[in-house]
Amino acid sequence: MSTTTLDSAIPDDKASTNRGWITLSVMLTTIMQALDTTIANVALPHMQGSMGATQDQISWVLTSYIVAAAICMPLTGFLSARFGRKKLFLWSVVGFTLASMLCGAAQSLNQIVIFRLLQGVFGASLVPLSQSVLLDSYPKEKHASAMAMWGVGVMLGPILGPSLGGWLTEYYNWRWVFYINLPFGLLAWFGLMTYVKETPVDSSRRFDYTGFALLSLSIGALQMMLDRGHSLDWFNSYEVIIEAALAAGALYLFVAHIFTYNNPFIEPGLFKDRNFSIGLIFIFVVGVILLATMALLPPFMQNLMGYPVIDVGLLLAPRGFGTMFAMMAVGRMAGKVDVRLSILLGLILTSFSLWEMTLYTTDTQGFEIIRTGVIQGLGLGFIFVPLSTITFSTLDPHYRNEGTALFSLMRNIGSSIGISVVMTYFAQRTQINHAAFADYISPLNQALGQAVESGSLNMSSPQGLGQINNMVTREAATLAYLQDFRMMMWVTLAAIPMLFLFKGKGRTS
Repeated sequence: MSTTTLDSAIPDDKASTNRGWITLSVMLTTIMQALDTTIANVALPHMQGSMGATQDQISWVLTSYIVAAAICMPLTGFLSARFGRKKLFLWSVVGFTLASMLCGAAQSLNQIVIFRLLQGVFGASLVPLSQSVLLDSYPKEKHASAMAMWGVGVMLGPILGPSLGGWLTEYYNWRWVFYINLPFGLLAWFGLMTYVKETPVDSSRRFDYTGFALLSLSIGALQMMLDRGHSLDWFNSYEVIIEAALAAGALYLFVAHIFTYNNPFIEPGLFKDRNFSIGLIFIFVVGVILLATMALLPPFMQNLMGYPVIDVGLLLAPRGFGTMFAMMAVGRMAGKVDVRLSILLGLILTSFSLWEMTLYTTDTQGFEIIRTGVIQGLGLGFIFVPLSTITFSTLDPHYRNEGTALFSLMRNIGSSIGISVVMTYFAQRTQINHAAFADYISPLNQALGQAVESGSLNMSSPQGLGQINNMVTREAATLAYLQDFRMMMWVTLAAIPMLFLFKGKGRTS
């Protein structure tokens, strides 16, 4: 039973008010969870000093959260059906908020890793539940508007996370990165408790332990491989090879299992819906673009352009306003414009912004970074809301809880894979570029000879050669960043043909 059915007997004004409070509560949970995917990244160096940990050890603060959330996210559909969606939502908010408080109060590395793992377990259901609640709370003709409001939280969280995390760490303490979730959690819990209606409980549904174990093993091994592969030199490490084999083998067994078991963990009927299946591929690409770009820009701006962390946050924040404007515009256009055209516009804007980023230099002004970021934010906003709408436009409501969980899972996996790929590509291109540039460091280079004659460079001392090597490394890294941006531009353009695979005009009315 959906809330739209329940609202039919409620006066329009009251139903509209209830939807408003539901939307606010749901957005608070979405922002809270989305923020925590990136907000802790900026505070890691401060945590490392406070905990006396090595860089490899402190990375488990991120890894534990990502792996736990990825494994538990597919559970959302079963738990909602078995215990009720409202009850699951409330307990998830309570658990996530308490785990956040424990993270802030942690006194050792072991404690914060365990508490971050708990945070990931409870936070896994927040985003898919918020999406399914909104889809059920609004009539179908208003789904685009609902997804626009929901998308603001999902997209702004990762964008504003580094800015807010840097500001809190700089002026207060890294612990406030976690304590800030308390007011969000309390307000969200009150709103959900008061206005969200419970869904019917299917007490007869049994848990598919085999399916869950296989999927968990596959997702967990994949996330571990992606997280540790870069530092372990990928397939030159036995650990990465084992994790890759586990991920692939468990996924194969899981797919075979769900098509042969009577009551599988994830019902294969989900994938018979063409729009939903294409939407999963599309949201994977969006995840790659969104977080991979945000993983590249801060170190580029800090290490090569010389911006302090606070300024980096301020220059990247306007990207979120572009996303917000685009989402609101899409919400107003609901039912009037083919959503595939909106997605196409978003892909073109995103590709254009990435092309502009390939023209960056270490002397690029802050205004150019803001302008390019706003264009990219507009592009992502025009993609995300119509994509969320058309993905679920033809899906049977019976599959909605499981579908939203898979939708969020694919976005997260796309983000993990995207970050791993761009970081590995960056390291490889830096080495290749360094070798290519080093060929020009010879007495036959007239520009270099003039610099040596003028006294600005010295090739006869170790210090002088070290200075030249640093300059070459800097230029090699700069070019590697630009090559990463170009690669993501091609990935974005490659997604355009998939638009023709969506069924129907994709309008919500």
